[in-house]
Amino acid sequence: MSGFWYGGDYNPEQWPAEVWREDVQLMNRAGVNLASVGIFSWARIEPREGEFDFDWLDEVLDLLHAGGVSVDLATATASPPPWLALKHPEMLPVTAEGVTLWSGSRQAYCPSSPVYRRYAARLVTAIVERYADHPALVLWHVNNEYGCHVSHCYCDASAAAFRSWLEEKYGTIERLNEAWGTAFWSQHYAGFDEILPPRSAPTFKNPTQVLDFDRFSSDELLACFRAEAEIIRSRSSIPITTNFMGFFKAADYWAWAQEVDIVSDDSYPDPADPLSPAYAAMQRDLMRSLGGGKPWLLMEQSPGAVNWRERNAAKLPGQMRAWSYQCVARGADGILFFQWRQAVAGAEKFHAGMVPHGGTDTRIFREVEQLGAELRAPSGTDALLGQPVTAQVGIVFDWDSWWAIEQPASPTKVQYVHEVFSWYLGAAAAGVTVDFVQATGDLTPYRTVIVPSLFVASDEQLAALDAYAAGGGALVVGHLTGILDKDLHARTGGYLGALRETLGVRVEEFAPPAAPDLAAVGAGRAPALHVRGDVVGGDGTASEWGEYVVVDSAEVEATFVGGALDGHPAVTRHARGSGEAWYVATRLDQVPLTAFLDRVLTAAGVDRLPQVPGVEFVRRGDVLVAINHSDETVVLDQQGTDLLTGEPTAGRLEAQGVALIAEG
Repeated sequence: MSGFWYGGDYNPEQWPAEVWREDVQLMNRAGVNLASVGIFSWARIEPREGEFDFDWLDEVLDLLHAGGVSVDLATATASPPPWLALKHPEMLPVTAEGVTLWSGSRQAYCPSSPVYRRYAARLVTAIVERYADHPALVLWHVNNEYGCHVSHCYCDASAAAFRSWLEEKYGTIERLNEAWGTAFWSQHYAGFDEILPPRSAPTFKNPTQVLDFDRFSSDELLACFRAEAEIIRSRSSIPITTNFMGFFKAADYWAWAQEVDIVSDDSYPDPADPLSPAYAAMQRDLMRSLGGGKPWLLMEQSPGAVNWRERNAAKLPGQMRAWSYQCVARGADGILFFQWRQAVAGAEKFHAGMVPHGGTDTRIFREVEQLGAELRAPSGTDALLGQPVTAQVGIVFDWDSWWAIEQPASPTKVQYVHEVFSWYLGAAAAGVTVDFVQATGDLTPYRTVIVPSLFVASDEQLAALDAYAAGGGALVVGHLTGILDKDLHARTGGYLGALRETLGVRVEEFAPPAAPDLAAVGAGRAPALHVRGDVVGGDGTASEWGEYVVVDSAEVEATFVGGALDGHPAVTRHARGSGEAWYVATRLDQVPLTAFLDRVLTAAGVDRLPQVPGVEFVRRGDVLVAINHSDETVVLDQQGTDLLTGEPTAGRLEAQGVALIAEG
C-alpha cells in the first residue's frame, strides 16, 4: 500500500447485512483502508461439518473492495465451532490438573491434537482456494493470538507429541537423563515412553522437564502456524502474519518472527498506570527488533476502555492518538484497532470500538476520524513511512531465561520482564533508543549492550558476549546472569561461567536482602540495600538482590554499604580487549541506575535524544517525534517544522500532544 494501514477487526457476521454498507461508508469517512475479517468466523463459514457457506463473506469482501478498503483475511481457526468439540472431545485442551476446557468460550483446542490440525487444514484450504485471488486481499491473518488462553496442554495427545519432541532433541534416553538430572529424586527413565508432561505433582517438578515443556509448547503452537502458512504459500504470494502479544511468556517470538512476513502486535496499555507509556514503548521496540528493524503492524489496540481489567479506565482525550503515534515513531507502518464496531452481545461487548455504542457523534469516533485523516494526508506522516529507527544500545532478551528464572525453587522470586523494564527505563531516562537483541545475534551495530539476568546461558551465548566486549563494545551485565547452562545445570567454580574472564569477577554466593518469608508471621518488605560510588551518583539504593562478588582483575566502581554485604563490590568495571565489561551485582533503583547508565553511555559515545519531563522523543528517519504523555502543556526548544501542522515547532506542546519535527 502507498500509505499507512489504518483500520481494525471487522466482524460483519455479528450484524445484519444492511449494516455492512453503512460500515463501508463510515470506514471511508474515518480514513480506514484495512479491515481484518473472519478471525472468529469458523462457525459461520462451516456451520456443519464439510458444509461451507461463503456467500456472506463474498458479499463482505466485495463491498469492502468496492469501497476502497483492503482486507487482512483470517484463516478463522482461532475458535473451533461447537459441533467440532461435540464430535471430537479428544481435541479439547486439558490442564495440568487434568481438567478439560470445553467449548463455549474461544481457543478450545489442543495445539498438538491431530484432529484439530486436520480440520483446521481443511478450513484453511477452502478459504485460500476461494479468496487467494480476491482483489481486496493484501494480508493473510493466521489464527489469532496463539496461546493467549491455552499455551500448554497436558492431554494424552500432547504427551505423545512431547515424547516425540524429546526423542528428536536428545536422540537417546541416556542423554535426556543426563540433561534432566534424573539421578535426583529417583526420576531415572528407562525409555521415552515413560515420560509425561509436567502434570500436577506432590511438590517441585523437575526443572529441566518443565523448561523443555515450555520450549515444546511454544514449538507446538508454532507448528500449528506453520501448517496453515504452508497451505497459504502453496497458493498465494500475499504476505502472512499472526498477531503477537508483546512480552508474552508462552511463545518464543525470536523463533516465531522468522516465520511471519510482517510482525504484528496486540497492545493494551492501562491508561490508569503512569508507567504505561514507557512499558508500551518497550513493547513497540521489541516488535521492531523481532522483525530485524523492518516496519511492523499494530494489529490491535483499543480506542477507549477495555473490558477485562478489574477497573477499566477510559483513555484520556488525545491519548489514543498519542499512543498510536508512539507506535509509528517506533517503526509501525500500520495502526489497527479491536474492533471496528463495538459489539452489542457476547463477552466483549464492553470493549470499546472505533464505532462505539454511542455512534459517530462521540469523542471516540471524532478521534478515530482525526487520526485517520492525519495518517492518510498526502504530506506530513508520509515522511515516517517505511523509515528506519536507529538504536546504538541493545538489550538482550531471552525466553529460556524468562521461563527458568520464574520457576519455583529458585534463589529468589524474580519477574524477568520487570528486570528488563528496569534497565529499559534507565536507558530511556538517559535519552537513548534501544533495540532488543539475542546474545548470539549481530551485536556490532551497538555501542553498548545490556544483559539483564541472562539466567540460562549457553557457552555460545557467553562466548558471543565476550567477543562483543573484546571487540570494543561496552558490555553491561546484570545480576543473576550465567547461573545455569541450557540444561539448567548450575555453573560451578563461581557463577557467571566464561563471563568470569570477561568481567574479571566471580560470584561466590547469593545474598538477597534478608526478610521474613512473605507467608510467615511478621512478614514485610526486605530492607533496601545501599550502594556507594561515583558511578551511581554517590550514594544510592538498591533492592531485591545482592551477591558476594570476588574481584579477580576488575576495578571496583561501587560498593555495598552496611549489612552483611558491607564493603563488598556492587558495581565493577573490567577492561576486555579494546572494550570494557561492567558487572552490576544488585538491582539498582532507578536514580542510581540512570546515573550509572549515563556514565557508561557517555563513555561509549552513544548519541542522546532531547530530554523534557513527561515527553517521549524518538527519531524515525529524519523526523524527531515528540509525544507529551504528561497532564500539562510543556515547552519544546527544538527548532524546526511540525509536519502535522506546517508550523514552527519551538513552543508549547499540549497534554497528550504530538509533534513531528523536521529539524533545521
